[in-house]
Amino acid sequence: MGEFHLPPEVSMVFVRGEGSKLYDADGREYVDFLNGSGPMILGHGHPAVVAAVTAQLQRGATFFGLNRPVIELGERIIDAAPCGEKIRFVGSGSDAVSFAVRMARAFTGRRRVLRFEGGWHGVSDFALHGARPPEPSDYPRASADVAGLPAALSDDLLVSPFNDAAMARALIERHAGELAAVCVEPLQRCIRPKPPFLETLRELTAEHGIILIFDEVVTGFRIAWGGAQERYGVVPDLAAYGKTISGGHPNAAICGRADVLETVNPWRERSDPQRTFVSGTFNGNPISAVAGLATLNVLDQPGTYERLHALADRIRAEVEAMGRELSIPLLVGGDGPVLQVLFTEADDIADYRTMLYADKDRAFRFGVGMIRRGFFVSPYEKIYLSTAHTGQDLDRALAAMREVMKELPA
Repeated sequence: MGEFHLPPEVSMVFVRGEGSKLYDADGREYVDFLNGSGPMILGHGHPAVVAAVTAQLQRGATFFGLNRPVIELGERIIDAAPCGEKIRFVGSGSDAVSFAVRMARAFTGRRRVLRFEGGWHGVSDFALHGARPPEPSDYPRASADVAGLPAALSDDLLVSPFNDAAMARALIERHAGELAAVCVEPLQRCIRPKPPFLETLRELTAEHGIILIFDEVVTGFRIAWGGAQERYGVVPDLAAYGKTISGGHPNAAICGRADVLETVNPWRERSDPQRTFVSGTFNGNPISAVAGLATLNVLDQPGTYERLHALADRIRAEVEAMGRELSIPLLVGGDGPVLQVLFTEADDIADYRTMLYADKDRAFRFGVGMIRRGFFVSPYEKIYLSTAHTGQDLDRALAAMREVMKELPA
């Protein structure tokens, strides 16, 4: 569960989930707006997922070998992903991004990576540089966010502000000969990309033979069937997937260019300078695969994404209207069914600084107030919507948000 923690007075132990609801050991019900930090896009205990997992359990839980469900899931993802040519399954989103960077280094023979301040790429040593700095970075130096990371690793990473196409261009052109990859969340936390930011990254990486990696662990199959690639019209070389392809079970994948994925082909000679290594005990697990397939089958039904976006649009419009009415400066960031309320005087959510300087005390009070009223959220963090959320869930949530905002200190 990472660093997720709550004050003792609102802490709970969950015993059951059903649809859009969670139930704790004291019998309290919560409308779940965290959804396992994203994987439960169909809500809890969806019948199609439960049936698929139950049937597969009777056939075998894991094989450490190729199996029919993972082949079918791989084909489905490749077909949906604009960048899809080949795919490799791994255990988590952190694995997917770190292995994608490894493949890029092996393929290009270069070592450095450009990432964007405030982007979240998991918990590998690479990812925890410039992800959550306590103050704006000393661009392009990427400082370690936590203790215990190799000091030498900082020199392999460059950091730049999200949505700053001019700085990204300058850094890529200056370091083109040593950059293996540019790694970006196309929707960075709750910050939408502003053209021509992603377009500039695509143009320059293609020009200089740099691998463009989209971290679609959050956005893949969530903001559109084809993820951020479809929604924003920019196609990377590699994309990291997780959360929605898992059906609530541990699963993730790297999908993209066949020649780059070939770096992990185990039939390549060990002396091959482009050969690298990806493995994991539960990679390609059939339980996770059938759960992911069942989830994608539901998401592929007509009207699914239109409804998710409509729910999100309602929350965004009504919460921002509440802010204006109650004279509380706030903005609702995100895109589609991933949202975040920021208490900020800023006119726009353009980069990490907007989030860094937002009022965290108000955000914390807001989150705790929602939990007290029966809504499971993570203070400071995103709201995830699911297909299980109903109009009644939103009615109750919006009424609670108004109550909490009225209680916030001036």
